[in-house]
Amino acid sequence: MILITGANGQLGTDFQKVLELENEEYIATDVDKLDITDENKILDFLKGRNIDIIINCAAYNNVDKAEEEQEFCYKLNAYAPKYLAEASQNTGAIFVTYSTDFVFDGLSSTPYTETDTPNPKSIYGKSKLEGERLVLSSYDKSFVIRTSWLFGLANKNFNTQIIEWSKKKNELNIVDDQISAPTYSYDLAYYSWLLIKTGKFGLYHFSNDGVASKYDQAEHVLKKIGWKGELGTAKTADFNLPAKRPGYSKLDCTKIKETLGKEIPHWKDAIDRYLEEYLSIKGEDNG
Repeated sequence: MILITGANGQLGTDFQKVLELENEEYIATDVDKLDITDENKILDFLKGRNIDIIINCAAYNNVDKAEEEQEFCYKLNAYAPKYLAEASQNTGAIFVTYSTDFVFDGLSSTPYTETDTPNPKSIYGKSKLEGERLVLSSYDKSFVIRTSWLFGLANKNFNTQIIEWSKKKNELNIVDDQISAPTYSYDLAYYSWLLIKTGKFGLYHFSNDGVASKYDQAEHVLKKIGWKGELGTAKTADFNLPAKRPGYSKLDCTKIKETLGKEIPHWKDAIDRYLEEYLSIKGEDNG
């Protein structure tokens, strides 16, 4: 039996789709069913359940608000994964959790590998890095998977933000100095599942293939939906945001590709698949 925490989010929702296609039995929980910031509640929940794999899709993801809500951010991003890893160790279950490209400072000019030294600039990035360290030092049957710029059907994300803005404005200015790669939560869930089955534990990077700025991502989405407005560039500094963002945070995914013997779809392909489903659900066409 598989336990999913944070099951109502983008990744948790897509993990359920993947497991259903694989005919795997799972229990989907969110905070209403299981508060993972409470170690005792985790242990109580696992009693009498034969859980083989725990997949933690829960996270505090509001990067700017984290600067104010430091304590809660650390509870969810650092200590909760540690509690889940320790509970997994108690039961012998495989543990999987997720981290972010924001653990890096963004000063590199080449993709970050798993062996590069993290240097987070935000509370969000620092909390995720602490979560990584606590998990990997707690339990050797753990996967920690860093990802970037996640988007999926279950929640609002940069793609939906762009679509909403495009309905209200004829001119948009999007930052071109944040560079990484958009990642489809379905692809992340699918490749995570393949990785889980290898039993090759440790730290991995996964994002969709290719490199993009936020501007590039917006441009692709707007072309796909047939927006007729004018798209301009901006700089991160123009917006005076509370949390610092890494400038360049593209993740090198060589390790997971070689482990699985499988290439990763390009971010444009991932957005195309996402938009096809998103627009059909919303009942919108591309005009």
